[in-house]
Amino acid sequence: MEHRATFVDGIWRLLLFLWALTILFPLAWIVYVSLKSNPEFFQNIWSLPKKLLWSNYANAWHSYGLGKAMINTVYYVGVSLVLGTFLTTLNAYALTRVQFRGRAFVWSLIMLSLFLPGINALVPQYVLMKQLDLTNSLTGLIILDSFGESVFFLLLLGGFMQSLPKELEESAKIDGASLFGVFWRIIVPLSTPGIVTVAIFKFLSLYNNFLHPFIYLGDPDKYTIAVNMYHANIQMQYTADWVTLFAGVIVAMLPSILMYVFFQRKIVEGATLGAVKG
Repeated sequence: MEHRATFVDGIWRLLLFLWALTILFPLAWIVYVSLKSNPEFFQNIWSLPKKLLWSNYANAWHSYGLGKAMINTVYYVGVSLVLGTFLTTLNAYALTRVQFRGRAFVWSLIMLSLFLPGINALVPQYVLMKQLDLTNSLTGLIILDSFGESVFFLLLLGGFMQSLPKELEESAKIDGASLFGVFWRIIVPLSTPGIVTVAIFKFLSLYNNFLHPFIYLGDPDKYTIAVNMYHANIQMQYTADWVTLFAGVIVAMLPSILMYVFFQRKIVEGATLGAVKG
């Protein structure tokens, strides 16, 4: 049956269009401001540039050390993503497919953590990291973010795994497969859509993570891109080179934007993955 657009539908579409403009307009404004000169910026922040100064991006790359910060970010995000996704997959499997005494109690503790603000863990985490001599270290940051399980990712992937038929595991065990063999050869391949969705969300979370790198990294040579741009913003009170800063902001945003452009369908599907599959 064909659905005819009503007046209410038109209102909702108009509201969504206006909402989209509030997101896209600031991005477009930053782009064209990043191509202006500083005198043009201070004369009229709304005017279009008379000449496109692509050199602002080269200046930002060299002035703010974006190359080094990007390498640090790739190392931090890449290793944390692989290790963290594997651990999340393993934890979700153990809590949804493996029967053991105390599983319900563990799930209760996990659900209880949803009501505890994450900011409360900062002090004990920092004390522990300090005692283990893992502060001011990208590797220490990787350990913290990889082993610090997210309840959201666990519930998302756990809901997906619960929909898989148990007969496949039983058949594999009859054929002599070990517990890890069942996980690696049966569960992981069947859970690939859920794992990919979790990995995308983890990437966006890690790449945009500012608080942990800001707290634990003190050496400028170890800054991630988020912390690096924060310190670049602080320099503006001395240099007022805003067009170069905006160019740096665009460079810093590009990986997240490209990730969303290429995987937007997976990101949207992932928001309801656990509910649909669970």
